[in-house]
Parts: sequence; structure tokens; C-alpha cells
Amino acid sequence: MDFISSLLLSFLYVVFSNSDEAPINKKLPKELLLRIFSYLDVVTLCRCAQVSKAWNVLALDGSNWQKIDLFNFQTDIEGRVVENISKRCGGFLRQLSLRGCLSVGDASMKTFAQNCRNIEVLNLNGCTKITDSTCLSLSKFCSKLKHLDLTSCVSVSNHSLKALSDGCRMLEMLNLSWCDQITRDGIEALARGCAGLRALFLRGCTQLDDGALKHLQKNCPELTTINMQSCTQITDEGLVSLCRGCHKLQILCVSGCSNITDASLTALGLNCPRLNPSSPQVTDNTLVQLSIHCPRLQALSLSHCELITDDGIRALSSSTCGQERLTVVELDNCPLITDVTLEHLKSCHRLERIELYDCQQVTRAGIKRIRAHLPEIKVHAYFAPVTPPPSVHGGGQRLCRCCIIL
Repeated sequence: MDFISSLLLSFLYVVFSNSDEAPINKKLPKELLLRIFSYLDVVTLCRCAQVSKAWNVLALDGSNWQKIDLFNFQTDIEGRVVENISKRCGGFLRQLSLRGCLSVGDASMKTFAQNCRNIEVLNLNGCTKITDSTCLSLSKFCSKLKHLDLTSCVSVSNHSLKALSDGCRMLEMLNLSWCDQITRDGIEALARGCAGLRALFLRGCTQLDDGALKHLQKNCPELTTINMQSCTQITDEGLVSLCRGCHKLQILCVSGCSNITDASLTALGLNCPRLNPSSPQVTDNTLVQLSIHCPRLQALSLSHCELITDDGIRALSSSTCGQERLTVVELDNCPLITDVTLEHLKSCHRLERIELYDCQQVTRAGIKRIRAHLPEIKVHAYFAPVTPPPSVHGGGQRLCRCCIIL
């Protein structure tokens, strides 16, 4: 619980009491009470829902659930949770993150799309059960969708992009990283229907070729960000074409695209004056290069490398050095690292030690899973003690999931 939520919750307990008969509950208009509740986070709203019938109604009002991120609350949720959230929130919901929710599938996402037609931002990163069926549902019901993250949804194909092109024409950001079934035909369909696309992430889409970039050049003049890391079929021909049509480019990643030469750099200089210089700090690109050029790497310390993400570890763990030689990885104080990194590191069969101090998004459950897969591994991590929630009626209080599983 953040400071603001904690402060507001304390205020609510003191002022409103826990009785439906409290005078202030009767005198203040519902609109004002809902405004107060709107500042609370998801977990705090769950706690408030237990206090009384009046608070239950206020806490679970759909207007309080416009933005939901379940990653830090309950990552291993089932599909019925998503369905019940969608029924509770309805048209109020604007942003939903199901990042890492491995059990969520197409059936629950269809129910979600039918109920939450005003959704604008949807994160399905790592939802590996998702297929083209989900994108068909989004296309049919969610025409206001602007940001969609399908990272590692490996069953997604060109059919998804054709559907999004037909029904989600307001799309501005799409992440298709590691969706390796995507080809130029899918990008062609997407570009024709989503001309306002501003950011496109295609890391690991190894089937893409120069033809895909030519379609973007013709149809997506608003493009400012494109990441084609490890798109190994891309050559100067495609990149030069892209530069000539997308003059607003600011961020471009072609790490691992070994066919790029000075010709592409010249085209960038001539056609993309807004392009930002690369950051000198250590990023995932560093790990990609290490995985390619350092096959004998045995120990790696990334302590305090705050830009390293799960994608960088993925590249490292799938390389020759990762699978055959790597014995030590130090990731302490890497705030973007999550349990997904531990899933990637399972393929590092010689791994002996991982340092995870102050990696706030790594959980005990994730550590337990990698220990089950690599029983000899030593994992060093620290979990700050959880602050006890305020007591109700003088006793202890458990975390309520009523708003999620009703």
C-alpha cells in the first residue's frame, strides 16, 4: 500500500467509523464518498469492502476500478477472476494489466471484451494461453483500444493483426515481441488499418523481412518508436525504406540485425532528424551482444543495472553460454526484473547461484519454482517485511479478494 492510500484509509477508519449508521455515512453525498474511495489502490479497496455493507457498495463501485494492475496483487489468477472483474467494472475500466497471468485464456478474455468496451490500455505480456481468438474478441468489442502488449503470446499469428486492423483502428502502441509467427503479411494488414500507430515492438519476430518495413513506410507516418531486436532478416533495403517514410522516428533498435551497414546509418541521418542518440547505460542490448559474442561467459554481475529487463535475461539464457557455461548471475537492485527472468534461467543447466537482493518484483513463488527445477542452485534474496494492515474491530484482518472473485 502506498503512502497516500495508507493515509486515506486511516482517515476513513477514523472519520467514517465501521457502522452503516454513522451520521457521516448518511450526510455526505455518495458522489463525494466515491471520490474519496477513488484515490485508493486495489488492495486497499478490497480491505474497505470488508468493513460494512455501505463500504462494500462504495469500494466495489465500478467507477473505482478504471485502472487495474494485478501483477503485484495476484499473478497466478484464473480466468474466472478476469471475468468477474469485467462484470464488476464494465464500461468504467480503461486500463488493465494481466502481465504474467499464465492461466488466463481466450474464453475469459472474450467475456472481458464483451463487458469492458471502453478499454484503452491492455497488457497481456506473458499470457501464454492467449491465441488469435482473443484478438478477434478485442477487434469485435473494443474499438477504443490504444495500447496492447502481447509480448511472448507465442500463439498469436497474422490473423490477430488482421483482426486488430479491422476493429481497433485507434491503436497507437503494439508490442509483439517474441511472437515469432508474425510475418510481413500480418504487418501489412496492421499498417493498412492502424495508420496512427506510434510505437511498434517486434523483438524476436524472426520471420519479418524488408517487405514488412516497406508496408510501415507507406502507411504509418506517425511512427516514432520501433524495436526490431534480433529480426535477423532485416537488411539495409528495408531500413532505408522505413527511414524515408517515417520521418518522425525518435527511437530505433536494430540490435542483433547483422545485415545492417553504414547505408542504413546514412539514411537515418538524412531522413530522421528527431532520432535520439543511444543511452550509454547498460541495457538489454548489452546482454544480447554478450550472448552472441561471449560463448565462454561463466559469471556475470549486473548489480544496480536498473535498465535490465526480463527480455535481456531471456536472450542470455537462450544462448550457448547461458545453457552450457553460466554458473553465476548477480541481479541485485535490478528493479525491472520479475519472476519471468527466473523462468528463463531454468534453461541455464549449470547455474549455481543467483543474487536477487532488492528485486521487488521477484516473488517467493518464482524462487520456489526455479529451485524445484534446479535443486542445487543457491538463491540469495531479501523480502522486506510486509506492513500489517490496519485492524478492524480490534482484531487481525486478512486480505479480501471479494472484489475479484464475486
